[in-house]
Amino acid sequence: MKVIVVGGGIGGLSLALSLHQIGFEPHVFESAPAFQFLGLGINVQPHAVRELTELGLGEPLARHSIATAELAYFNKHGQLVWSEARGVAAGYRWPQHSISRGELQHLLLDAAQARLGHDRIRTGHHLAAFEPRGDGVVARFVDRASGRDVATVEGDLLVGADGIHSAVRHTFSPQEALHYEGVVNYRGVSAAPPYLSGATMVIAGHRDQRFVAYPIRRLADGNCLINWICVARSDDPMLPLEEWGVRADKAPILKQYATWTFPWLDIPALVERTEDVFVFPDVDRDPLPQWSYGRVTMVGDAAHPMLPVGAQAGSQAIVDGRVLAAALLRFADPAEALRHYQRERMDAMNGMILRNRRLGPETVMQLAEERAPDGFTDIAAVLSKDELDDAAISFKRAAGFDVDTVNTRPSYLPPTAGWPAH
Repeated sequence: MKVIVVGGGIGGLSLALSLHQIGFEPHVFESAPAFQFLGLGINVQPHAVRELTELGLGEPLARHSIATAELAYFNKHGQLVWSEARGVAAGYRWPQHSISRGELQHLLLDAAQARLGHDRIRTGHHLAAFEPRGDGVVARFVDRASGRDVATVEGDLLVGADGIHSAVRHTFSPQEALHYEGVVNYRGVSAAPPYLSGATMVIAGHRDQRFVAYPIRRLADGNCLINWICVARSDDPMLPLEEWGVRADKAPILKQYATWTFPWLDIPALVERTEDVFVFPDVDRDPLPQWSYGRVTMVGDAAHPMLPVGAQAGSQAIVDGRVLAAALLRFADPAEALRHYQRERMDAMNGMILRNRRLGPETVMQLAEERAPDGFTDIAAVLSKDELDDAAISFKRAAGFDVDTVNTRPSYLPPTAGWPAH
């Protein structure tokens, strides 16, 4: 079964590895002329770490990352609103890993090239069009810069793993627009001393102004590489919504966060020492009523682009690929397998898109801002324990990564000989 995988990001490469595991023949086509391993951070949640471990990638993932031990929410004054253990410390059988997105993509690419072969992973192939042909799909690829045809490929299936600007999705929803949330994200990575536990992900502030940070690598000199995000309200996104990875001037964000010097972290100093700062808008797309069309479907941001709340997008893309591979292993009819995959994943992921627009578990910070904008002496007088607990567990259950679900559900795919499951 030959599968055309459109997109060589985290979703596309992890899908290709899962398809290879069940004996299929995936071919990956990446639009960019070469892989770019960007150093900004990503969190891989336990439900996705389980899947990567079952692909035999648990050890290299751990070697290139930091196992996140704690998540802590603070108000804009640096006061603790709520915290919880994460990963193994929270009772999961698998950790949560904070890692450079480039390191993760490199890890997946190395594994894919070793298992699939270098000739099955091509760069400089942008999907121009596709159509059904007999019991399969034919796709035409072009060089994106010149528009020159580079390949026409026939396969049994086609999967769009080509992100929020998916050419596959655009074919089925050509009039669809991006949804802009009204804020932009300034991002960077900087070396700094460890803060709090040394493995803490922090989120501080409220809806219109919030800060996110987590360490992604320990350095030999005792410092850590810390991935940070500063969110700023902007009615004008300051750049075209389709642009990503645009370098930015630090000055506006330093001015807006000038007083955010907390006992646990000096945010202006962290931003100031960052060499390259990037800016991109907070955008997603409205939920789709359908992902699968005959022998074509989508995974990851192509299927369910969501706002970066709760650190879910990359993890859910990995899980998509595993569920899709499991459906293809179960059903003899590929079209039925793609419909089953859609039934298994679409409602929950569409719900996540809408939940993230409401800030997901980060609502506790917004409530603290609304009820105690000048700060508090006792968080229990501002937010009840039930409110705090409900924000956490309801989000995890909706996303499918509460402890019981992750630890006790059967594996999506049977283990492969020689690959440790735990």
